[in-house]
Amino acid sequence: MNRVLIVAEHADGRLNAAVAKCVACALTIPEADVSIVVLAAEGTAVAAAAAEIQGVSRVLLVKNPANEPALAAVLAPQVAKLADGAAFVLGPSTTFGKDLMPRVAALIGAPQLSDVMAVESATRFRRPVYAANAIATVEVPAGRQVVATVRVASFQAAPGGGTAPVETVAVDVELPRTTRFVSVSAARSDRPDLQTATRVISGGRALGSADNFKVIQSLADKLGAAIGASRAAVDAGYAPNELQVGQTGKIIAPELYFAIGISGAIQHLTGIKDARTIVAINKDAEAPIFEVADYGLVGDLFTLVPEIEKLL
Repeated sequence: MNRVLIVAEHADGRLNAAVAKCVACALTIPEADVSIVVLAAEGTAVAAAAAEIQGVSRVLLVKNPANEPALAAVLAPQVAKLADGAAFVLGPSTTFGKDLMPRVAALIGAPQLSDVMAVESATRFRRPVYAANAIATVEVPAGRQVVATVRVASFQAAPGGGTAPVETVAVDVELPRTTRFVSVSAARSDRPDLQTATRVISGGRALGSADNFKVIQSLADKLGAAIGASRAAVDAGYAPNELQVGQTGKIIAPELYFAIGISGAIQHLTGIKDARTIVAINKDAEAPIFEVADYGLVGDLFTLVPEIEKLL
């Protein structure tokens, strides 16, 4: 039996949808016994949500006021302690996971795999390299613990309906005293989360300004979509960096993706390769984005976007 420990990402009392995708990945490991650990100040509702994911055998709830806000330096020693006996320790390949899992790997002296997109066996995994233009097969030593981040865009979420037991556990480990929370700066929005949304509308440099970027916001509201941006739009100050989609931003896999005024640089295409349906709007008929788009509209976005909105 391969015991798999998944570290739950959560915020504001809600479990991140990426956790169910990590479970889906874990269940492809031969003879996997999947547990989820929830580290929070209280966390009862989050643990209950984790217990409903099919395929989970148990949920470990660690209540500690030091766990909120979630700091990698504080969470990592606790995860490392709980990882004793686990063959695999998984986390989502999100900002949370990319920050936490390397620390866990260092503490337990285990190799780390990043962006696991497929499991071939208990020791062989596939991950993208070269901006996802090539896929590498990586083999880890048999019998060694493995820490990995899961490319959530590559997996469908495990369904609900599970009834795993929730166990409240105490972790006796010394927490760092030199790390303290100062502040967090993040945009607040009622729109769906960019990394888990089924519909995403992204704007590029062609929008021309932060004010013009609002053109796509109305369309996003009509579709109930999250908003994204190309790196060029973020670098130009049209949108905050937490909205950036691409190799150095967020990797997403929505059912529907609108690329508005985005040329289609390889950096951006890396982030949307797993989107089910891509719609591109660009006045340049030769733009690379049309090579990957399922539907394309050539024309002025400031004319086409309002026309599309009127039809909804």
